[in-house]
Amino acid sequence: MAQIATPEREADNLVVVEHLRHAYERGVVLDDITLRLREGEIVALLGRSGCGKSTLLRIIAGLMPATAGSVSLDGQRIRGPATGVAMVFQSFALFPWLTVLGNVELGLEAQGMPLDERRQRALAAIDLIGLDGFESAYPKELSGGMRQRVGLARALVVEPKILLMDEPFSALDVLTADTLRTDLLDLWLEGRMPTRSILMVTHNIEEAVFMCDRILVISSNPGRLMAEIKVDLPHPRSRLDPSFRALVDDIYTRMTTREPLASARDGAFPGLGVSMVLPRVSSNALAGLMETLAEPPFAGKADLPPLADQLHMEVDDLFPVAEVLQLLRFAELSRGDLRLTNAGRRFVAAGTDERKALFGNHLVACVPLAAHIKRVLDERSSHRAPMARFKDELEDHMSEEEAEQTLRAIISLARFGEVFAYDESSGTFSLENPT
Repeated sequence: MAQIATPEREADNLVVVEHLRHAYERGVVLDDITLRLREGEIVALLGRSGCGKSTLLRIIAGLMPATAGSVSLDGQRIRGPATGVAMVFQSFALFPWLTVLGNVELGLEAQGMPLDERRQRALAAIDLIGLDGFESAYPKELSGGMRQRVGLARALVVEPKILLMDEPFSALDVLTADTLRTDLLDLWLEGRMPTRSILMVTHNIEEAVFMCDRILVISSNPGRLMAEIKVDLPHPRSRLDPSFRALVDDIYTRMTTREPLASARDGAFPGLGVSMVLPRVSSNALAGLMETLAEPPFAGKADLPPLADQLHMEVDDLFPVAEVLQLLRFAELSRGDLRLTNAGRRFVAAGTDERKALFGNHLVACVPLAAHIKRVLDERSSHRAPMARFKDELEDHMSEEEAEQTLRAIISLARFGEVFAYDESSGTFSLENPT
């Protein structure tokens, strides 16, 4: 299959984003984003969790307004839900009381299309994405991959100018995700998809290189466009091809190279604050990674892809664990390499109690939210505070889902370091530490 050419003419720009900025009450999520989506290309928005990728996608779809800047589609400013744009979500977002056919027809019905025409279009879309024979099935009868195919059919049936996809494969198992990626790409390359361009959000570097013509790398805190990478590899692409691996390694290097911040304290992890979105990572994973990194063949330093192979992990599952180790200053993540610090080596050599004490000290010293919660608990005579008090504070800077995820991450880390406790039944933090 030949690679789709990427036109460069300004007239071919379908979507134009100019100096876009988005902020919550007390924090900036996206800052000065300018990009183009052109005719006949698949483009990835790639970045770490919490960098604002999904927010940017929703602004382009017209589902939420930006604080500043502009978005236009075919030269027309987007000021609300955009005609000519369809979106596929990570969570499938199907209506459980409707059949496959009913779910796919829904958008056409909303447009006022006559029954016969919308039925014909919906059946064609269902056939296109490989679900012929399942028209009368309900979502609960389908596997995750089949439900996502319904989501794709529902998006494609309206024949959008652009298709937006928000991590559409991340909720699927590895084999199902690979099959769906390949099937979708085949439809695109064969010219069978009724859409002119695709913009997809992902945190999976290999997925972006496998599918896309261009990759836009978004930095974090706040989200800025830090790199634009053209993928010149011909289709079909093999993950084992040296050129493929070299490009993946180059992107890892770009994403793990920290830019110096003049305002940061010496040695401080850049971009931190109470409002930093934290990934949910277990203490067992953190300890296991440090132990593996300390042993041969790595002896304290490893490139991420070989380390992931050693641990039988996807590199994208390893990434957040490595980032949290860096955040806690047990390791340094730079240019695609992970290296244990002296503190990380001390942790590996220590016994259980010493590990807990070292971990707790680093958690309070390096993670502002952990220090903030502990300070509030210290200052209150009861040494207790409801989770809602901190969740409301975080939601000024991030989504409700991100706030929940971040607090759950802190709870897990604080329990291991015995910094503070959390009672699930009452939703309360405390300094009580059961013995």
